[in-house]
Amino acid sequence: MEFFVFVCAALMVLGGAIGVVLRPNPVHAALSMVLTLFGVAVLFVAQEAHFLAAVQVIVYAGAIVVLFLFVIMLLGVDRAENLRTDPVTVQRPLAAVIGIGLLAMLAAAIASSSDARIARLASVNCCWSRSMAAPRA
Repeated sequence: MEFFVFVCAALMVLGGAIGVVLRPNPVHAALSMVLTLFGVAVLFVAQEAHFLAAVQVIVYAGAIVVLFLFVIMLLGVDRAENLRTDPVTVQRPLAAVIGIGLLAMLAAAIASSSDARIARLASVNCCWSRSMAAPRA
């Protein structure tokens, strides 16, 4: 019986996940995600993790998917947008410059922290070797 429940729940999860990826309609993809989340909840129940199953259904299948559907309906998926025309022409070059700047700042922070750690280790080793070299009387 446990194997049957596991196979059914696994098929629910896999079928829903494939539906999320392959459905062209966003509303149908969100409903496929509900199927996936319910399948995960069944797997939690099968492992006697009832609280996690309840949280899975209430929080994810209940709140998050409703939020997704609200956003999909708010954006209006029935209109087709032309992606060839860029409404803000300076946006992409500006994003590239900001991205390169952030990467440079991250690299500088990593380099300075590793340099500081190396200097700290050198000073600790230096002091440790002095204290070991000169024993107290």
